[in-house]
Amino acid sequence: MVNMACKLELLFTLALVLGTLCISHAGDADILSDFIVPMNTTIDGNFFTFTGMRVLLGGDFPTTFKVLKASMAEFPALNGQSVSYAVLQYPAGSVNPPHTHPRASELLFLLNGNLQVGFVDTTNKLFTQTLQAGDIFVFPKGLIHYQYNYDEKNSAIAVSAFGSASAGTASIPSSVFNTSIDSGILAKSFKTDVETIQKIKSGFVA
Repeated sequence: MVNMACKLELLFTLALVLGTLCISHAGDADILSDFIVPMNTTIDGNFFTFTGMRVLLGGDFPTTFKVLKASMAEFPALNGQSVSYAVLQYPAGSVNPPHTHPRASELLFLLNGNLQVGFVDTTNKLFTQTLQAGDIFVFPKGLIHYQYNYDEKNSAIAVSAFGSASAGTASIPSSVFNTSIDSGILAKSFKTDVETIQKIKSGFVA
């Protein structure tokens, strides 16, 4: 009887551990319906259509790096669908600064121009590549990465797909220098002085 109780306790413990592991590795939750409808929303073809990218057609190219997103925030029909898009526009010489997407990997398809791209893994190894139009590059989930249009004369444009309706973006420079982290702490962390940190912070003031 005692032996059976021990076995049941062991099985219950294993089930808890496995359940915790599954939760910790989950992406978007699976849904139990075809799609999720927000309250007070009319469902027809319009609900499943996103027109926010129309501004790209015939519009002026931006003078600084710009991202147009089609994520759950902009396109509610994506809720529960585990997918989202972004169109990235890189003027000549511009950069998409180091950042992460905590909830999704990113698959970038370069439509036009050239880009230098890279990401850093958890052992601090840097993986880089120079992309030409037609190339695809994957940025693994949660890892710090960047894109740089090194061409000083020509722009570039890319489309990124994400394995989440809400991939999230954490900009490393902005998260570090455009928040209320104490300048003294940052100075010690970056092995520099407070004056240097404050100069960097001033560059983020609108």
